[in-house]
Amino acid sequence: MFIIKAKKRNEGVNSDTLKKTGEIPAVFYGIKKETTSISIPIVEFKKIWRKAGESSTIKISIGDNNIDVLIHDVQVHPVTDEPIHVDFLVVDMNKKIKVNVPLEFSGISNAVKNGLGNLVKVLHEIEIEALPKDLPHNLMVDLSQLETIESQIFVSNIKLPTGVVLVTDGSEVVASIILQVEEKEEVASVDLSAIEVEKKGKKEEEGVEEVVAEVKEDK
Repeated sequence: MFIIKAKKRNEGVNSDTLKKTGEIPAVFYGIKKETTSISIPIVEFKKIWRKAGESSTIKISIGDNNIDVLIHDVQVHPVTDEPIHVDFLVVDMNKKIKVNVPLEFSGISNAVKNGLGNLVKVLHEIEIEALPKDLPHNLMVDLSQLETIESQIFVSNIKLPTGVVLVTDGSEVVASIILQVEEKEEVASVDLSAIEVEKKGKKEEEGVEEVVAEVKEDK
């Protein structure tokens, strides 16, 4: 179980002040809980976020209370990608919830390895339903199943842990192989008539210059 310690936050305290103490602003809200402003240690949060993602439950420890939550939304700095604010969603551990779980791809497709085609990943997450304690951090997709051009992996092919129910349509394609098409270098067509006209124009121009020279000599 992931646990992060938090402090109640006064709305008047800005993020710059918190940053100096190694913290960032956050809030939690949800079932039977009013929206509560808190601050959390940024280093500790980043470690938990990396491991739990947004589909594994964590506990917010604040005072004598432990609150079960999911990381619901993380605002990051547009330049540094560092977290600057976090929303936590309070959950009831005895009620099933629906969440999107990321897909993790493993293995090598023989179709790609043998140069038969290119791999196309269509989905990167799917929706599932489960009790908070049964929510997986991610779901594995074995690409070695893709052996030919016709091979496809469907959502229904993904193995789900016990207690987890699929919400996304099982007929949706997760990954497939498409025929590898060689790129041909296009050769620009040459307009011969334009070249001919250009040559004629040049000759006519040279002819005019010769006539002008002769007139000057006569003078």
